[in-house]
Amino acid sequence: MVTESVATSSIIHKKNGMTTLLIMLGGSIALLILMAFSVAMGAKSIPLSMIWEAIFNLDRNNMSHMIIVDLRIPRVLASALVGAAFAVSGAVMQGITRNPMADSGLLGLNAGAGLALAVCFAFFPQIGYSYIIVFSFIGATIAYLLVNGIAMFRRSSATPMRIVLAGAAVAALFSALSQGIALYNKVSQNIMFWMAGGVAGCTWEQVILMSPWIGLALISAIVLSRYISLLNLGEDVARGLGLNTRLISLLCSLTVLVLAGTSVAAVGAVGFVGLVVPHVTRALVGVDYRSIIPASAVLGAILMVSADLGARMLNPPLETPVGVLTALIGIPFFLYLARRQRRAV
Repeated sequence: MVTESVATSSIIHKKNGMTTLLIMLGGSIALLILMAFSVAMGAKSIPLSMIWEAIFNLDRNNMSHMIIVDLRIPRVLASALVGAAFAVSGAVMQGITRNPMADSGLLGLNAGAGLALAVCFAFFPQIGYSYIIVFSFIGATIAYLLVNGIAMFRRSSATPMRIVLAGAAVAALFSALSQGIALYNKVSQNIMFWMAGGVAGCTWEQVILMSPWIGLALISAIVLSRYISLLNLGEDVARGLGLNTRLISLLCSLTVLVLAGTSVAAVGAVGFVGLVVPHVTRALVGVDYRSIIPASAVLGAILMVSADLGARMLNPPLETPVGVLTALIGIPFFLYLARRQRRAV
């Protein structure tokens, strides 16, 4: 009987591994095609053949080349990086908290980073982008600690719904503080972009600065994925298997904070990517986080690049905030999860 169970588990793991490999390969190819298409589309349509020419034979006197290299490529790269970061941060949070509704936006991390951005614009207007990332990380950390403190005030009541409600309260508070600081110090125009969420203003400087942060955090999430799978079984089970749950939870939390803080510093409070993508990924590859995390990174990048492309094509030449499009997908999905969670209680 034990042998049969082990054999069945091995078959399921191999099947999920093949599915993950197909998603990674197919998704990566689809992402590259989508990124090329996104670079070509916009207020000024550019032939795909010119993208190759602009990359390898740049002519600074050619306006199309300048649009490709200086505006669209950094924008598309930022979309892919941030999409992967939001999706993986959501997957890690859902894994370590066993909360199906965990997401950096729903739990107040985006609002915390947004408040830090408001402080930067109001009191440190000349601060460099690298310091903005640090401030965003600090703001996300404060929000994370505050949400968990409220939810764990009565340990027996720290249910997924209670955590989400605490996150909503903290997000509302921090958003109100951000707007108050922006209005009082007359920097509301500067911060409005980050409040709505979008990648229109992303530059090569931002891409170069955020890439190492996001890259290291993604690698950290992949390294920790095996332990996240054990934590997802419950702390008692994980401890019984010899896992140092406090250390792993701390490392995972730091990874989430870096991913969320860096992403918000670049594109603002884009929500629901970290909620939707891990659930879709889980339905495709199963519950092993060694598969969920890398697949979520690819699918998150695809979703964010697609949302940015849709934001440009929906009402040209004007742009729709990316956060609006992701919310149109995420809010119905959140309501569905909340309904299902209520039935399970």
